[in-house]
Amino acid sequence: MSPSLRAQFERLEMRLAELDASLADPALAADATRWRQRAREQSEVASIVDRWRRYRAREDDLAAARELAADPEMAELAAAEVAEAGAELQRLDAELRRALLPRDPDDERAAFVEIRAGTGGDESALFAGDLARMYLRYCERQGWRTEVLSDSAAELGGHKELVLRVEGMPGSAGPYGRLRFESGGHRVQRVPATESQGRIHTSACTVAVMPEPDAAEEIRIDPSELRIDTFRASGAGGQHVNKTDSAIRITHLPSGIVAECQDDRSQHRNKARAMAVLAARLREMERSQRAAREAATRRALIGSGDRSDRIRTYNFPQGRVTDHRINLTLYKLQAVLDGELDELIDALAAARAAQQLAALEAGEAA
Repeated sequence: MSPSLRAQFERLEMRLAELDASLADPALAADATRWRQRAREQSEVASIVDRWRRYRAREDDLAAARELAADPEMAELAAAEVAEAGAELQRLDAELRRALLPRDPDDERAAFVEIRAGTGGDESALFAGDLARMYLRYCERQGWRTEVLSDSAAELGGHKELVLRVEGMPGSAGPYGRLRFESGGHRVQRVPATESQGRIHTSACTVAVMPEPDAAEEIRIDPSELRIDTFRASGAGGQHVNKTDSAIRITHLPSGIVAECQDDRSQHRNKARAMAVLAARLREMERSQRAAREAATRRALIGSGDRSDRIRTYNFPQGRVTDHRINLTLYKLQAVLDGELDELIDALAAARAAQQLAALEAGEAA
């Protein structure tokens, strides 16, 4: 391991001592928010420092075993210890390098998932319905809570546009950190139900996944730049039909971004939810613009989040799903549409980590 990496781990050891001391300070305990932030950081740093200390201990073991190998009577035992310590050092080295990779603080947040029908007319809307079902089933498998914030249903089924909010459960992986890889263009190839000649059609939908802004970090929105419209929410009729103008549509005039919510009968709650979606969209716009400026010459492997990117193809005749970003093809289309997304998401996360690790090692070599 290089001296620069060793220095980073030694600094983390000192940081752990600082965190331990601060968490014992009664003044910090009085501020619940700051205490939780420090406690989370302490847990993360302690995990890395534990591995670092184990790494140094195994280095000592390896050095001792090599010295022992000079004794003919102990050579066989020493050789076994050298092999065992060397293998564990390699494993710990890889884990420590991964632990230094930059972490997105948004990964643990709740997420907004927007699904929009694209090219393909009615078939695109039906495919949007398939994607919505896929994500809802995946969220159910993860134990996450979901709610529909707005739904523009298509005449023949499916959705013209659907916005979901996904909230994680305590102890589970953050929804945004897992679903972030779904942003982009999704293409389907199949024979539509309305096709009498049996010809395969290609349709597309776009998916955008955005982290829900932290209430304390939410961007400031000037009320004078908003147009707020109320309207009667659509419904299936019957006793639960909405008879009041409780649905809310908010337009951010400078950017033209629109957010609406009609899920609740309370106009106040619908407005609050629509404002949260609007804030997330504005924040995502700022993130995308910043990423475009900073990474114009080094496009990330996982994609920039450009929603026009064609990231995945669902081919029904061949029963396959292909993710074009990492050239991964799975012949388990129905399982994926039933919410079995972990294999795809894990592969994308691994590819992203490998790219980050390569950048870390390149910087170390420089």
